[in-house]
Amino acid sequence: MNYIISGKNIEVTEGLKSAIYDKIGRLEKFFAEDTDVQITFSVEKERQKIEVTIPMKGHIIRAEQSSEDMYVSIDLVVEVIERQVTKYKKKIVDKEQNAAYIQNDFFNVEDEDDEEIKIIRSKRFAVKPMYPEDACIQMELLGHNFFVFRNAETEEVNVVYKRKGNTYGLIEPEF
Repeated sequence: MNYIISGKNIEVTEGLKSAIYDKIGRLEKFFAEDTDVQITFSVEKERQKIEVTIPMKGHIIRAEQSSEDMYVSIDLVVEVIERQVTKYKKKIVDKEQNAAYIQNDFFNVEDEDDEEIKIIRSKRFAVKPMYPEDACIQMELLGHNFFVFRNAETEEVNVVYKRKGNTYGLIEPEF
């Protein structure tokens, strides 16, 4: 695996790198040798946060965890990724998809004021053709509540979302 390690408001020490190689190295059995693993450490208001993103063929595995100790955060994020990988391993292997890679996606909209809408963050991402079932898998891997994708059957942009009772919904716009 190829590790891409960066830090925000924190110096990435050899100890942190060693912990990453040791802990995430346990997951190498699930991935190809040339898989990139993006790891970002950050410190925000005394919280030690780690974000791990692993782009794979047709999917992205992503997790983030924070605690008061960075080494605890590393352990927590590895547990989350391990759960995701084992849960979806069979589904990912069974589905053949194109080798397109989707970048981190979605944008967050917050309104500070009832009268003024202010977009504080936006992201761009490739909208890849896939089937709704694959989009649900991708949404779960990212840990989001919704996912935007291009429907491989209709070639239109659709949205899948989580519903109560561990079910999913599909939005197909009409023009």
